[in-house]
Amino acid sequence: MNTFESLDQFNYHHRLAETDAPALVIFTGPDCGACRGLKALLEAGAVPGVKLFEVDVEQDMALSAELDVFHLPAMFLYRNGRFHHRVEAELTAEAVNAAVQSALAGPSEEAP
Repeated sequence: MNTFESLDQFNYHHRLAETDAPALVIFTGPDCGACRGLKALLEAGAVPGVKLFEVDVEQDMALSAELDVFHLPAMFLYRNGRFHHRVEAELTAEAVNAAVQSALAGPSEEAP
């Protein structure tokens, strides 16, 4: 079972920069049902080999604004400590894994 490490505006960039494995950051909110569903999929191992991080948008609105997070859940993929790709997928284990693998296979996009 995978677990999430919490991030905030004070450790977000630093913590991701020191993460060697691919990292998936999800932006969530306590009242977001889709967020809870996504977290359950990821905790159950939907995307193996990826380190999981979480940002609570209600606790860190500044970071959410910096990264243009307007809809929840939002997923950002980091590779070698740097932003790689925004991930969008249907909330099924297969779709999320396929979207992450596709993003990892492709080139980096510009950071938000």
